[in-house]
Amino acid sequence: MKNPRYQQTLRPVCITGTGSFVPDRIMTNQDLEKIVDTTDQWILDRTGIRERRIAGEQEFTSTMGAEAARRALADAGVSPEEVDLIIVATITPDMVFPNTACYVQEAIGATHAFCFDLEAACSGFLYGLEVAEQFVSSGRVDTVLLIGAEKISSITDWSDRSLCILFGDGAGAAVIQSREDATGILASSLKSDGGLASLLQLPAGGSRLPASMETVAQKLHYMKMDGREVFKHAVTCMTTAAKDALSQCGLTMEDIALVIPHQANMRIIKAIGDRLGGDREKYFVNLDRYGNTSAASVIVALDEAARSGRLHPGDKVLMIAFGGGFVWGATILEWSKA
Repeated sequence: MKNPRYQQTLRPVCITGTGSFVPDRIMTNQDLEKIVDTTDQWILDRTGIRERRIAGEQEFTSTMGAEAARRALADAGVSPEEVDLIIVATITPDMVFPNTACYVQEAIGATHAFCFDLEAACSGFLYGLEVAEQFVSSGRVDTVLLIGAEKISSITDWSDRSLCILFGDGAGAAVIQSREDATGILASSLKSDGGLASLLQLPAGGSRLPASMETVAQKLHYMKMDGREVFKHAVTCMTTAAKDALSQCGLTMEDIALVIPHQANMRIIKAIGDRLGGDREKYFVNLDRYGNTSAASVIVALDEAARSGRLHPGDKVLMIAFGGGFVWGATILEWSKA
């Protein structure tokens, strides 16, 4: 008997709706001046960040993700009951288990979906997009709700002036479906290097180093980063991935209408722009308002770009990300949503 799973013809996959959410609370650089030894100008010069959003006590990764999801579904004209799969990309789940995607499912009423989380740090949305594409292109599901959501403030040491200035909270979501008339996702290049894991990590809280009085006292439940080394690898890896993705589909930077880089540091974005070339106006930046929102970074920027009129049907979009793991990647898609 032939296995029906292997009778499918691959279908074109595209984003049919986007949405995003950020908390109301704004923390400016001037606010940080009151917490740690820093200045607004110092932060701005070194990162390009002016302010970031901080979630409240009753705002979680799941609640932010659910609101972004509602907006994406509305944008796509899709009901929650039509969603077959929910993926939440995050490094700050509500808890170890159940997965955060199940909390989102309950919140939005997506009763027919199966759900799981995906952890690829700041590259989470691009990794999730690759997974979603496989499910939809194969015909296994018709509609995937892909969410990147983070409450980074919950794992931030607010006494560490090198790190607390960089991050913010927020969520973005995309509806992934097949459309007959869409070109969709053109290429992707995803890479990892576990040998660099120690450069950016949250040491405690897992099975390797369970929570104890000692881990709490040593602040091992907060992010740790070697900023200089991370900067160097981020620029090199994202540039290489972008060139690889361009090569796969025979495009150059002249063919790209918009670049959505991971919003981590303005110096990183500028360095990537120097290496890739192309018009700097093509690089979408909202880093100054939100800081680094990890897995939410790329999708929040993509949603804002779409809603602000920066994207038109047929535009080629290059998305690039890099995060702890190390994990990095680039994805090129042809925008199909009017």
